[in-house]
This record gives sequence, structure tokens and C-alpha cells, in this order.
Amino acid sequence: MHPKHVAAAASLLSDSSRSIMLTYMLDGRYHTSGELARAAGITPQTASFHLKKLEEAGFLDQTKQGRHRYYGLKDPAIAQVIESLLTITPPAQVSSFKQAAEDQAIRYARTCYDHLAGSLGIQVVKALVDSGYIYQDYDHFILTAKGEAFFSDFGIDVETARRKKRSFCHCCLDWSERKHHLAGALGHAMLERFLELDWLRKKSDSRALLLTEEGKYGFAEVFGLDFSDVHKTHDNKVYLR
Repeated sequence: MHPKHVAAAASLLSDSSRSIMLTYMLDGRYHTSGELARAAGITPQTASFHLKKLEEAGFLDQTKQGRHRYYGLKDPAIAQVIESLLTITPPAQVSSFKQAAEDQAIRYARTCYDHLAGSLGIQVVKALVDSGYIYQDYDHFILTAKGEAFFSDFGIDVETARRKKRSFCHCCLDWSERKHHLAGALGHAMLERFLELDWLRKKSDSRALLLTEEGKYGFAEVFGLDFSDVHKTHDNKVYLR
């Protein structure tokens, strides 16, 4: 790639409105331009202008349903770049209890495009490494024979994940923990299994993931995680203290 192409990509990310919209899409969902405009605090017309630039640069994928157009990140690699950039971004100033609660929730468990990130994601990776199911080799995790048996018993079709036209089991630098969580097709399959088991639930207005009471016991039993630092709220969800 020519250096000027790198500069062009960097210039797209340097705009705060575009960066906010791209970060908003790290939840792995598709969003309307109106939703993205509200997230960035800009007009729908301005959002459409920025989305067109991002789409032309290959950052976004677009799909139509009825009268609406929906936008999402085109490639997991783009999400990984954004997540990595967040590791060197100064933390946002928190000025309200709502912001503090959201920041805490996102740091604990969130989607990084299509896999689990945050403190919970790092704890899961540590448990997998400590159990001998995976080990790190530069920028990838290597799945062991013991690990294949574990994931199969856990209800994940490893061979199907391996056949996906994408990275199978790579490292993704977690911006809040400054450690690597598990990404790739296997990371995606693992998050989907957590959602299927109702250990985690997606929020409609955030990329934070809610840890359910079932998840609290499931993660403790299967991965040996300690949840002495969480508490249950009135809505039966579990949050980090």
C-alpha cells in the first residue's frame, strides 16, 4: 500500500463525527443514518455526507430494507483497527451518573464488532490459556487438541468456524484492558454461544453486554471465573461493582 493511501485512511478517522459513528458500529449491528447522526450529535444531512465518504473508502457496508438504508462495518479488520486506536485515546470525561454507569458497563463486557471484549473477555481468555485450550503465538491464538475437545463439548462447531473466509483465532488488543482478547471466527462463535445460552444479552442502545444471573453461574462453572466483585440489580442483571 502506498503511503498516501495510509494518509487518506487516517484522514477519514481524524474527523470526530466519523470516528464516533465508526465506534458506535463496533456493536456489530447495522444502523440507519438517523441513528448514527444522533450518536454523533450531527444533522442527518451531515451524517449522510460522512457515511458516503466512509462507504466509498471501503469502511462500511450498506443494506436496504424498505425505505431505510442501514450501515455497518464492512470487515472485522476495520473494527480491530478502531479498537486498537482506542487504546491510545485519552479517556472521555465523565460528567454524569448515567455516563459513569455506561462507561463501567462497556469496560466490563462489550462487543468488539462480533466478539467479546472488556474485562470479562480478558478473563475468559486467561481461563482458556490457563486450562491449556489455547496459547498465544505473536498476533494469533493457537487452538490445542484439548481446546478443540472443550469447544466441541461447549457446543461450538470448530470446523465450521475454521472454514470461514476470515481469520480463525487471532488476538485483538483490548482498549480498556490493554491485553488481548479472542477475535476471529472462533471468537465470534464463542460470543454467539454465550448469547444463545443467555449468559450475556445485548443492549438495544449500547455495545455493552449485560451479564445475566445464568451467565454469572455459567462462567463460574465452565471457566472458573470469580464474580465476588459483581452485584445484582433490581432488573436481575449483574454488573461490576
